[in-house]
Amino acid sequence: MKTQTPPLIAVIGSDGSGKSTVCKYLIHHVKKYGPATRIHLGKQAGNVGRAVTRMPLLGKPLGKSIKRHKVINPTSLPALLPSLVITGFVLRRLWRFRHMLAFRRRGLIVLTDRFPQVQIPGTYDGVVFPANVPGSCVVSWLASLERKAFLWMAKQKPDLVIKLNVNLEVACARKPDHLAESLAKKIAITPLLTFEGANIVNIDANQPLDEVLIIAKKAVSDFMETHGYHLSEKA
Repeated sequence: MKTQTPPLIAVIGSDGSGKSTVCKYLIHHVKKYGPATRIHLGKQAGNVGRAVTRMPLLGKPLGKSIKRHKVINPTSLPALLPSLVITGFVLRRLWRFRHMLAFRRRGLIVLTDRFPQVQIPGTYDGVVFPANVPGSCVVSWLASLERKAFLWMAKQKPDLVIKLNVNLEVACARKPDHLAESLAKKIAITPLLTFEGANIVNIDANQPLDEVLIIAKKAVSDFMETHGYHLSEKA
């Protein structure tokens, strides 16, 4: 029997695991089961940072704040300006997340690149503000708002998570512009994420892309068929 609410499928993995490529391929397959859309739920700080830096007057200071907020001293909350930048990203992500939920209410199957999590803060689409550390009243309030937003988003757990697992050597080869230390941290965290007990399919993303895509496609097909969705006759 087909589920009343269209499925929410998330593709997650470290940088270099092939998330974006897998999502671009899978959305065409998912659409064979019904109307569907693909949404990026990550922070996309790099793209926004480059756009902000080109703004007159405050562009350069804000751009520097965006870069700085990626690594925060866990012993204290950041200053007001970087905190406002962080909050801006939170609001942007909340807007995109609500947009995604609206698509589901309209009857669309949703495929997401990344998904918010609350298990491990400070990385991997988790909260940025460190918890239980001193800071100004305003920044502490902003930090509490971020935690509430992430707790709410994480509770809307995906129906299926396709988890792409990759080793450091492969990730570094695919993302030579990324710091190996940062990649190693995300790779180590990947197996730990449960996404509130969601149905997870683990895929060895060290394999050639064609093999990864075949496995991911089968995972989606098995899930959709089990939940009452069948391939369109035009597929």
